[in-house]
Parts: sequence; C-alpha cells; structure tokens
Amino acid sequence: MTTARKTTTPPTDSENAPVTASEQVIGPPLRDGQTPEKVAFAHHLRIGGRDYMPGDSALVSPEYARQLRGSGYLARGRA
Repeated sequence: MTTARKTTTPPTDSENAPVTASEQVIGPPLRDGQTPEKVAFAHHLRIGGRDYMPGDSALVSPEYARQLRGSGYLARGRA
C-alpha cells in the first residue's frame, strides 16, 4: 500500500499582487462598463468566506445587488 504525499505550492506573483478596485467588489465580478453599487446589509450574510453583519456595507455588482435586494438581504435606501 502506498501513501499519497500532499505538498503545498508556493504562491505565485498574481497571488502577491496588490489589491485593485475590481477585486474589492464582492460576489460575482463586474461586467464591462458596469460600476459597483455600495449596499448595506439588512441580515447576516456570508459571501466568499467572509461574514457581513446587519448594517455593514460593501461594493457589489448591480445584478448581484438586485438579486440580494429581491431576497431581502439588503437594507432599503432612504429617499
């Protein structure tokens, strides 16, 4: 019987690159020409392994904001 040896790979240059504005958008990536929306969460939500508590805000794509708003996860904006 043989045992499999697991090794870790060293980080690449792309993993050490500085964070850009497009990487600060949570959820699905932006499409060409879209601008992110700043939203406030109404309920606890975990996105990409990070917890967002009620009242926290983040940048998301417009389509993702629409989806979260329809599900009731985003706070209503004041007019």
